[in-house]
Amino acid sequence: MKGAEIVIDALKKEGVNIVFGYPGGVMIPIFDVLYSTPEIRFLLTRHEQGAVHAADGYARSTGKVGVCMVTSGPGATNT
Repeated sequence: MKGAEIVIDALKKEGVNIVFGYPGGVMIPIFDVLYSTPEIRFLLTRHEQGAVHAADGYARSTGKVGVCMVTSGPGATNT
C-alpha cells in the first residue's frame, strides 16, 4: 500500500466524506487516489485560505471533521 492510499484509507476510517482543497505539486498522488474514491467527495476551492474556511465552516455546522488538503510551499503558507 502506498502512502497516498494510507492517507485516504485513514480518512475513510474516520468517516470523512468530503475534503476541501486546492491541488498541486507533491499532493498529486493523494488527489489521484482521492479521485478514484467515491466515498469521499472533493470540493475544489479557488484559494488555499478558502479551503481552510470551508473546512472550518463545515466542521462547525455539521459537527464532523473538516478536512483541507493543499500543496506544499505557497499552498501550506497560505493556509
